[in-house]
Amino acid sequence: MSPALNKVQIIGNLGKEPETRSTPTGKNVTSFSVAVNRRWKDASGDAKEATDWFNVEAWARLGEVCKEHLHKGSLVYIEGRMQIDQYEKDGDTKHFTKLIAGEVQFLDRKGQADVTAPQEEIPDL
Repeated sequence: MSPALNKVQIIGNLGKEPETRSTPTGKNVTSFSVAVNRRWKDASGDAKEATDWFNVEAWARLGEVCKEHLHKGSLVYIEGRMQIDQYEKDGDTKHFTKLIAGEVQFLDRKGQADVTAPQEEIPDL
């Protein structure tokens, strides 16, 4: 089997306060969205800007730390893996993409911290 890699790195700002919930099996997961701005010049030289939104999940202790220290607007670095989930709605299959965090660094100037989740805390869903 050939090697595979699913690694995502983003730096951006939280779009809302983190929310924590428990799964039916009792595991805690904290969810939040991160806005990543990108800038470029188009063919005519005009400056353009767009924002990409990432839905992020942090599990177990990593999620608890994110809930304690992150707030709307916080600047954060996240490293993890991309996961595509699906669900049924009105007979249609819907897909959504999320980033499962494995490492989070708080980049706000009021005290940078680096938190990494032990591999066993990141579930394969």
